[in-house]
Amino acid sequence: MNEPAPISTPVPRRRSHFKNWISFAGAILAIGALFSFALLVWMDFTSGDKNPYLGILTYIVAPGFLLAGFGIILFGAWLHRRHARRHAPGISHFWSIDLDRPRDRRNLVIFGTGATVFFLISAFGSYQTYHYSESTQFCGQVCHVSMGPEFTAYQRMSHANVACTECHVGGGAGWYVKAKINGTHQLIAYLTDRFERPIKAPVKSMRPARDTCMKCHWPDKFQGNIDVTHQHFLSDKKNTPYQVRLLLHVGGGKPANGPFGGIHWHMNLDNKVEYYATDGQRQQIPWIRVTHKGEEPRVFRTADFLGEPSAGQLRVMDCMDCHNRPAHVFPTPNNLVEQAMALGHISPQLPNIKRAAVQALTQEGIRTTAEAPARIAGFLRARYKDAPGLPAAIAETQKIFSVSMFPEMKADWRNYPVNLGHKDYPGCFRCHDDKHVTATGRKVAGSDCQTCHIILGQGKSTDLSTLDPKGLEFAHPGGELDPELTCADCHNGAIQGK
Repeated sequence: MNEPAPISTPVPRRRSHFKNWISFAGAILAIGALFSFALLVWMDFTSGDKNPYLGILTYIVAPGFLLAGFGIILFGAWLHRRHARRHAPGISHFWSIDLDRPRDRRNLVIFGTGATVFFLISAFGSYQTYHYSESTQFCGQVCHVSMGPEFTAYQRMSHANVACTECHVGGGAGWYVKAKINGTHQLIAYLTDRFERPIKAPVKSMRPARDTCMKCHWPDKFQGNIDVTHQHFLSDKKNTPYQVRLLLHVGGGKPANGPFGGIHWHMNLDNKVEYYATDGQRQQIPWIRVTHKGEEPRVFRTADFLGEPSAGQLRVMDCMDCHNRPAHVFPTPNNLVEQAMALGHISPQLPNIKRAAVQALTQEGIRTTAEAPARIAGFLRARYKDAPGLPAAIAETQKIFSVSMFPEMKADWRNYPVNLGHKDYPGCFRCHDDKHVTATGRKVAGSDCQTCHIILGQGKSTDLSTLDPKGLEFAHPGGELDPELTCADCHNGAIQGK
């Protein structure tokens, strides 16, 4: 008689350690990050190559969330496996997902609904983040510690409505990729607090002006003369007003559009100006080479410079060599105080207020922006007690400090020279100083006042009632000048306040 076959006991199927709520939440995060990454990549390739900062979000932030999601998945599996080892098989615990349990089915519906909402928010957030990364607020305020001074200066300038990327990046894939790489370096430097204080200038990686600035401005357009009036106040007890009105010979760089010459002669394509600077800010220029079309190059050098710079050390002059701070000027305390007095924000009736206000701004020992208002107020009150007009003068001087001097970043007019003009910085006199000569003794042209401007009138208000179209010799209000000195040898933006 045959014995009945033994009934086999089914082997329980091994549950996956990934089947738990923590791993499920990590999967939702990873899928959402992957969706955002795909959306950002699509926008990155269809945005017209104008937003390098999007690369940081696309290739650093989104993958970071994706990796975090995978990490949570693995952590959930490890926790589930660890819990299972500590309990007998078959014992239910809160980590696992079992759709046979009504509670788990209900929780799955809740998780699914939340996941759908999360995906929608991810899509909307990625799109809004893309647009925010194009804004000037993103460039200037996200990294507010390092770029705060530059952003504040930018808001005061005529380019305040021009997006940062228009000048710093422009169009084209090549510079777009370079800007992405540079942006990544900046992000790392900011997060590790290893950025420079102050931010160095000029920016060596800046795109050439012909690719950005000359989309709106072009030097070969004839500009003629520009009427300019400089309003000053002398550093005397009466704060004596002193004006200089002049015609600035901007000229043009293309004879076909008007008379050839003026300041924009430097940008004529028939002229090539190369120079060698011994310092990073390009303020010390001992060697210049000028090449006119169809002529042999002429080399001008200072007496103390020997030898020849290598080709890699030379820079071809462009717009940025004069307009070196087109959107980020840090005005001098002297100029800002004079402007405030001209507008009536600081009363000239306060004796010596120009000198005192500049002294208050440049006093030693102010290490943070927070302590500046009290230091400025105490400085001026000690000199004027309760004089009429003092509260307004204090408030305006404090405001001047807040928009032009940034102690934490060591950023102010002293670190960022402006090459337009020659009063507070060498500017034009970096080359036009009568000290650069050829081997035959020829000097760089244009070292006299009449080359770049004609002084129509100067002095007090009564002296400006009659203008001289032929031009006046410059009359320095402090007496005769030493011909060996330039303006910047005495003026430095605050010398009147010392």
